[in-house]
Amino acid sequence: QVQLVESGGGLVQAGGSLRLSCAASEHTFSRYAMGWFRQAPGKEREFVARISWSGTITYYTDSVKGRFTISRDNAKNTVYLQMNSLKPEDTAVYYCNPILVGDRPLYAYWGQGTQVTVSS
Repeated sequence: QVQLVESGGGLVQAGGSLRLSCAASEHTFSRYAMGWFRQAPGKEREFVARISWSGTITYYTDSVKGRFTISRDNAKNTVYLQMNSLKPEDTAVYYCNPILVGDRPLYAYWGQGTQVTVSS
């Protein structure tokens, strides 16, 4: 059974920080790059960041570069997203998913996500 469990979201003032966590199954986590995606109300889900399976290569969408940092702990089967200098436009439900190529999610399945709300 595929497991993708996101946590760490919350309500924060603009300029604040949050750290998101995503726990995946060992089978999934050990074999693929991992990505973070987000979806705001009324908008399509979009790619945010990805990290290679080894943790040595990362990539971010332009809107979060310099503010967000993706990392992973293979021993814990967990990927993180450290979000600093948050802006209201970062408000969305954040999801994780393995990534095979580019910025495309590998699985059609999505976890529950974690809500991030940034107030002005």
